[in-house]
Amino acid sequence: MAASSTTAGIGIDVQSLVSQLMTIERQPIDKLNAKVSSYQSKISSFGSLKSLVSSLESAANSLKTGLQGFAATPANTSVLSASADSTAVAGTYSVAITTLAKAQNLVAAGQASDTAALSSGASTVRFTIDGTDTDITIAAGASLRDIRDAINNAGLGVTATIVNDGSGTPYRLALSADQTGTSHAISNITILAGGDSAVNDLLAFNPTANPPAPAPAVPMDETITAQDASFTVNGIAMTSASNTISGAIQGVTLTLKSESTTTLNVARDNSAVATAAANFVKAYNDLATQLKSRSAYGTSTSGAGVLAGDGTVRQMQSDLRGILSTPASGGTLSYLAEIGITTQAGGTLTLDSSKLADALNNDYADVVNLFSNSTDGFAARLVAWASSVTQTDGLIDQRTLILKDSITTYNNQISQLEKRMVDIQRQYTTTYTNLNMMLISMNQTSTYLSNQFG
Repeated sequence: MAASSTTAGIGIDVQSLVSQLMTIERQPIDKLNAKVSSYQSKISSFGSLKSLVSSLESAANSLKTGLQGFAATPANTSVLSASADSTAVAGTYSVAITTLAKAQNLVAAGQASDTAALSSGASTVRFTIDGTDTDITIAAGASLRDIRDAINNAGLGVTATIVNDGSGTPYRLALSADQTGTSHAISNITILAGGDSAVNDLLAFNPTANPPAPAPAVPMDETITAQDASFTVNGIAMTSASNTISGAIQGVTLTLKSESTTTLNVARDNSAVATAAANFVKAYNDLATQLKSRSAYGTSTSGAGVLAGDGTVRQMQSDLRGILSTPASGGTLSYLAEIGITTQAGGTLTLDSSKLADALNNDYADVVNLFSNSTDGFAARLVAWASSVTQTDGLIDQRTLILKDSITTYNNQISQLEKRMVDIQRQYTTTYTNLNMMLISMNQTSTYLSNQFG
């Protein structure tokens, strides 16, 4: 008879009884597990808040730096494009482009195969670029592909490719300068003494000789001649090896597109500031809303937030209120409300775009001071606060570490209690199994005696 079984409804269901008793015994473990789960939720919640604080820091920093920005707008975007940094000077500039910078391109005579050996002997080929000679070795028996790879592996600032023109000898080696401008062009390709004639016929290039020398059967053809960009800014002549030019106009980078004339207007980038301000308000509101909901106490209609009553959250909320309520100094503007950013009843911000635009147009310097003053500008203070909160050993990390330490302590207690549960369950099982056996034996004795007296 199994120890936990009963006979004809007599005895104890040991397994069920022990299970019920263990449910009671495990209540301390259940409570500890609930605490661990709660603390893990708190840690996760702080992770989300940390991300929101980082977003606020980024938005505030973008607003702070964006106030220093300029927009460079060409009248004709097909002629050039431009960007400006904080060192630019507002003004209108006339830009006339005479020539665009070009990268050199050379093409060799066509070959019947790109894999068959071209040379019978090794060759040393000298490339002259911007007055510097670089020698590469072409091995005996090299194919067109091998020559291509040898040039590319030499790091000349030239890219070799093989094109197929569809003719009877379709495979043509093409050399393209990696950068535009005359200083990056190949001025000479010479096969040094003792080189293979087939390599000489393929690669030799000397455009300055008259006639070209050495004289291969078919010299490399210069399909595109290297060229510098030439242009004027307000009538001042300039040249550049590249079509992307920095320094011609202070704080402005130009990208030349076509040979024509246009005007370029450089002005404060108020639209970017307005966008940055809207992003700042959104980032602040996202954080403020989550701080409030996660720390809210329960009501009759909603449960408490994961971080209800948490001191770290209260500290963060207090810090933000303090920053917004403390005036900036050094200018005629002291509060965000003066430029259209006001605090609502729930602690979030709202932006009046029209009021901000008026402030930017009429009092730009003081708007810059309001946000960027290194001592107490609102954006500057929020960036500093957010950095201190999210940094290693900052406010959030310190609180998270305490929660993790508590989880470790609880898990250790759970581990010890689990070991104890094994002993308790064994004890209950033994005790009630023995009791069950005794009850069954007594019942059997009672039945026997009843039968005898009957």
